Amino acid sequence: MATGETPFPPQKQEQQPGKEHVMKPTPEASAAGAYRPANKLRGKVALVTGGDSGIGRAVCHHFALEGATVAFTYVKNQEDKDAADTLRMLMEAKAPGTKDPMSIPTDLGYEENCKRAVEEVINVYGCVDILVNNAAEQYEAPELQDVDEGRLERVFRTNIFAQIFMSKFCLKHMKAGSCIINTSSINAYKGHPTLIDYTATKGAIVAFTRALHLQVIGRGIRVNGVAPGPVWTPLIPASFSEEKVANFGKEVPMGRAAQPNEIAPSYVFLASNEDSSYIAGQVLHPNGGVVING
Repeated sequence: MATGETPFPPQKQEQQPGKEHVMKPTPEASAAGAYRPANKLRGKVALVTGGDSGIGRAVCHHFALEGATVAFTYVKNQEDKDAADTLRMLMEAKAPGTKDPMSIPTDLGYEENCKRAVEEVINVYGCVDILVNNAAEQYEAPELQDVDEGRLERVFRTNIFAQIFMSKFCLKHMKAGSCIINTSSINAYKGHPTLIDYTATKGAIVAFTRALHLQVIGRGIRVNGVAPGPVWTPLIPASFSEEKVANFGKEVPMGRAAQPNEIAPSYVFLASNEDSSYIAGQVLHPNGGVVING
């Protein structure tokens, strides 16, 4: 694990989505035996967007360890290798009596694609109990003038349009006891000067989480969010310069970035009715010690 004293090696990927299998070191999705499953999600069906790598992969893995049947989405022709690696990991973690995991290639920025993804899960598993809206992309922009209409639309489509559309179609099939968990970011609360459009989408996700919660809590469906701080995922080398990658995460009080397996338990907590039945409309902040007000 990289720390303030042991930085990540300088590295750069030239396009998004980033690829986990070429990162050095590879992000840690599994806690390597330190995590103790307790069947918290036994019998549940979970759909995780962007589940091929990073936080999404770790969430899928932890959900599988907890007894859930897991489906995840990824970007076809760009994340195939990572998606295949995640499927193998989920097969190994699969609990007895659960169905085989499933990967769904799609671009979630468009309503029809979100509809088809949800329908595929329903056709195979018959239901969806947990939706994790996690897929995202980001690009640096030192000046606001660097953000053009095409890029702005693309970032909003991936980061917030997809969350709204996926929630819309999953809610048609959700019953009392189901839940939605949206991935926001520490940047929604403290801002980020060179990720201005990305930060705007993450703020929108917080507002969306609070509003949707109020709409569906009467049906017994909980909506919450997670706002991670710096996490070692493919977004990082695909977004930042080699110098910034080498110093990534040093700015938080803990002096280091998280590994994805340090973030995933927050999603398990919010997905488990036994653990968080009285928590709704809230956002958890696994961020390395940054005090957030809001």
